[in-house]
Amino acid sequence: MVESRQKAVLSFVKAYAMRLKSTPSRPLSVLVVDDEDLVWKFVERVLREAGYQTATASDGPEALEVAAKLETFDMLVTDVMMPQMTGDELARRLRVTTPALKVLYLTGFSDRLFKEKVTLWADEAFLDKPCSVKGLLQAVSLLLFGHFELPQEHSS
Repeated sequence: MVESRQKAVLSFVKAYAMRLKSTPSRPLSVLVVDDEDLVWKFVERVLREAGYQTATASDGPEALEVAAKLETFDMLVTDVMMPQMTGDELARRLRVTTPALKVLYLTGFSDRLFKEKVTLWADEAFLDKPCSVKGLLQAVSLLLFGHFELPQEHSS
């Protein structure tokens, strides 16, 4: 069962990557920021395997440094609650130089997100942690393209 599930996820990622490769004129770039190593490694791997260019940081100040070195990036995927700087503050600072930046907040604390930030801005969304490969790819696609497509299910 686990092997068939892994094959299904791999098939989903490959199909998604094929669609992604035919869409933009350049690879879309995503900055992934989370203070939990396992989370950013998972998100970075899923997005990279789906055809995105990725850069990573473990907190807000490091993300600002990484962003300053990047030529351009299309999306920020960030944890909400991090030491030194919240994901919301990081997004606000990055939008000073990149106003059209799309932001996906990953949070295990969605209740806290909406206590401190009553509404999301345009081009922002949130996804509860832990998230699935499919959920992550759908959220990223929805923010970047305004829609998502799922690969056709294959019957065995």
